Amino acid sequence: MATPTADREDAALAHYRSLPVTDRRRIAQSASPDLRLRLAHIERSMALDRSPGALSSVLTGGREMQAPHLDIIDRLYQRIANGERLRVMVTMPPRAGKSRRTSRWGPVWYLRRQPDHRFMLASYAAHLADDHGRWVRNTITEHAPTLGIDLRYGSQAANRFDIAGHEGGMVTAGVGGALTGRGAHVAAVDDPFKGSEDAGSPTQRDRVWDWWQSVLLTRLEPQGSVLLVNTRWDDDDLSGRLLKEEPEDWIVIDLPALALSDDDPLGRAPGEALWPDRFTAEDYARIRKSVGERVWWSLYQQQPRPLEGGVWQWAWITAHRVSPVALRGVDLTRIVVAIDPSGGSGTANDETGIIGAGRDNAGELYLLADSSGRHGAAGWGREACLLAIELGADAFVVETNFGGDMTRQVLIQAWQELERQGLTKGAPMPRIVEVNAKQGKRLRAEPIAQLYEIGQVHHVGEFPTLETQMVTWLPGMDSPDRMDAAVHALTELANPAAAAVGATQYADRRLSGRR
Repeated sequence: MATPTADREDAALAHYRSLPVTDRRRIAQSASPDLRLRLAHIERSMALDRSPGALSSVLTGGREMQAPHLDIIDRLYQRIANGERLRVMVTMPPRAGKSRRTSRWGPVWYLRRQPDHRFMLASYAAHLADDHGRWVRNTITEHAPTLGIDLRYGSQAANRFDIAGHEGGMVTAGVGGALTGRGAHVAAVDDPFKGSEDAGSPTQRDRVWDWWQSVLLTRLEPQGSVLLVNTRWDDDDLSGRLLKEEPEDWIVIDLPALALSDDDPLGRAPGEALWPDRFTAEDYARIRKSVGERVWWSLYQQQPRPLEGGVWQWAWITAHRVSPVALRGVDLTRIVVAIDPSGGSGTANDETGIIGAGRDNAGELYLLADSSGRHGAAGWGREACLLAIELGADAFVVETNFGGDMTRQVLIQAWQELERQGLTKGAPMPRIVEVNAKQGKRLRAEPIAQLYEIGQVHHVGEFPTLETQMVTWLPGMDSPDRMDAAVHALTELANPAAAAVGATQYADRRLSGRR
């Protein structure tokens, strides 16, 4: 029978668990040796419960890898174990620890926390999924006293095992294989495609999609969660198709090798490496050179790029790319912002092409910026004017096939509004150069593509969406707005007769000093 003193000690230790880490550390420092030993045991138990990463650190004596992007996977497991129903898609490059955390430490931690739940794991090949299952099984067996769970006698196969004294367990299978038995509370899919050839096959993509719908989803409990962790290979791979079919159902955590945007999940600036302790930006530069552009963008940057079309080629873009730092030594004699306002319809769902480009005195052309997006009628004029102010543009180039008067008015009103707000920096409004595209898309695009081929066009930095549109466009297809805007900008700059910007000179001599 417990004594009042023992009851008070138990209550105090239970309270200790609820304290912040700074308070727990202070108490441990002033505790007696005996109490400090008991507190260390509690800290170990709390770490085992905290996350897959913390559990792995305890069981490996701190040798297991940990990094901010692995913390994200840990937090997903925490939310699922706490009862949230999630559908999460995490994309990241190879050798970043995703499989070890998702398919090994994650299941061990989850089954410790929820021993009555079923965990289902699939990968592109049955033997790989079984390897993960075998690792989880062996880890639970080896550390059973510490974990507080063990395997049921007679149910210890690598691809299927149960937790002793509970209803839970784990089952593994290759994508396309059977997942028979009881339903799953968590389904983890770790790389459903083996590689580019696998993902590039329409037959294989359909096979994976059919398996996803008819096998995996049918085994999921009503409140079950799905964790899809993979490397992107094709625009129509499993991740791509899910984002097209049901984008609102998924939490997407996109982790490229080098950050691409300011809204990176880890808060990285563009160009920063995912895990610099293992792979620096310089390491990735060497990898990029070795594997080529298509593999780099798919496997490492999670931006799958289809095979080239019939007008542009990747090498024409990548071989002549320059950095923003290198541009500082270039004297640009003209800068324009070209706008393709989606036929002038101006609906919120239309994407307006807004491209900034420049030319130097030697006739070299530079694609400077891409501010395209779904801005709507009220937004694209402001975006184009802000880009013109940022770049110091001397002209807007606007296609007038549809709604020419409207597009001119949108730009004028946007500029006047920015003047009232004091954002134009006293600069005169760039001239509006109207382009009436009488020729077909191919006849307009091919001369510019030829300038790319001879190395006369340089992209200042990387523009993934625009570049993908260029290399995948085939004559006869609808022409993307970004690409159209780029063609209009470069056509204006490539024409020597356009040095005066249209038929007449600027009355305010804004090109003075530019040759």
